[in-house]
Amino acid sequence: MVIVYLGVGSNLGERRKNIKLAVKKIQALEDTQVIKQSKLLETAACGGPAGQPKYLNAALKIRTGFSPLKLLTKLKAIEKSMGRRKTVRNGPRIIDLDILLYGDETVRSLRLNVPHARLFEREFVIKPLIEVL
Repeated sequence: MVIVYLGVGSNLGERRKNIKLAVKKIQALEDTQVIKQSKLLETAACGGPAGQPKYLNAALKIRTGFSPLKLLTKLKAIEKSMGRRKTVRNGPRIIDLDILLYGDETVRSLRLNVPHARLFEREFVIKPLIEVL
């Protein structure tokens, strides 16, 4: 089992409910436990098309037995099950689940970069992350 930190965000639909449901689905994954969740932080969209609704963001501290790529696959399945569809880069989304840190590992692949590539550039990621560290 390894400690992993996730970023969670939503700017479409009932944002609080979307995040609550995503956390519930993560908790329901085999070999996975949500240990701590940050408070929700509301921010303007960063990048992407102009005029997007504001985001609610949070960070999670979890324990999991999944490898980084297997966890990514599980998180993408949760996003899809909640109605997330690929649109424009940094476009609005019902749910966004990102692996921010995976233990002390560094992962560089076409599918996944850990630590998250823009982790230290975004206050909406750093503030919630600090709460759950």
